[in-house]
Amino acid sequence: MDTRSRSKTNQCLLSKKLVPPIICSPATELRSDLLETDAQIRKLVDDLKSTSIETQREAAGELRQLARHNVDKRIIIANLGAISLLLDLLKSTDTKTQENAVTTLLNLSLNDNNITAIANGGCFEPFVHVLQTGSLEARENSAAALYSLSKFQENRVRIGKSGAIPPLVELLESGTSRGKKDAVSALFNLSMSNENRAGIVEAGAVKHLVCLMDPATGLADKAVAAVLANLAAIPEGSEAIGQAGGIAVLVEVVELGSAKGKEFAAAALLQLCTNSNSLCRMVLKEDAVPPLMVLSRSGTPRAKEKAQQVLTYLRNQQRSNTRRG
Repeated sequence: MDTRSRSKTNQCLLSKKLVPPIICSPATELRSDLLETDAQIRKLVDDLKSTSIETQREAAGELRQLARHNVDKRIIIANLGAISLLLDLLKSTDTKTQENAVTTLLNLSLNDNNITAIANGGCFEPFVHVLQTGSLEARENSAAALYSLSKFQENRVRIGKSGAIPPLVELLESGTSRGKKDAVSALFNLSMSNENRAGIVEAGAVKHLVCLMDPATGLADKAVAAVLANLAAIPEGSEAIGQAGGIAVLVEVVELGSAKGKEFAAAALLQLCTNSNSLCRMVLKEDAVPPLMVLSRSGTPRAKEKAQQVLTYLRNQQRSNTRRG
């Protein structure tokens, strides 16, 4: 090889070393993925508008999967206008389409911004329709979606007025373990609003909640006791708890329940004693003093406070009984 050729070859090799290979940055790759996802979701949202039930069913099913675990995709789905279309599909006569639509909305509701969009989209009546007419899976996922929505205080009264309470209570009896748990959670949030408490009692929730306090149901005692504590704040709730045999169950939770379960059970007993002397006597007859004494010394700070207050009522009741005797 002559000198000129060798020089040219060396320049080429040097050039290759100096020019780095073109590698897409993670940000570029991510943007590319999001653009692809955006296009995919846009197509699926358009398919929700189809007159074909099969196309709607498949589109809602794919959106259901996309929204299941990915925060970004939940935002994209909502931003591309899917919420109103999915709400329309809650009244679909096709069972699977309805299931896919309500479950997609449940997944979207895991994002707080989406909760506002769903609530403002007129969701409550369609969710109640699913609770009343859907398959068990659809009904339970509707309950779970209402639980998400009820985390926002401003939605609680709206949900209560929508007619959701009776079918939520019905799930306490007919649902799977997961469905019962979601119904209890939704009813707890709803019972935080005083306007809903009478409706929950009137729908027959107390007798089911008392049954669900049984450890065999697998539900957390704190969740059920928390609802009972809220319902005990109104006279109708207190009376219903007494009539359903709830006092014995609450005393048992004070003795054997979880730390938070004991706390809520003590709060419920305090409400009962506050509302009615006859209920206070019933608490006394259930031998509540020994476990309350233990709780007043070893519970959470709130549990100790509630236990001490209940004990004061019970001691006063004992004195009253002695004077009458």
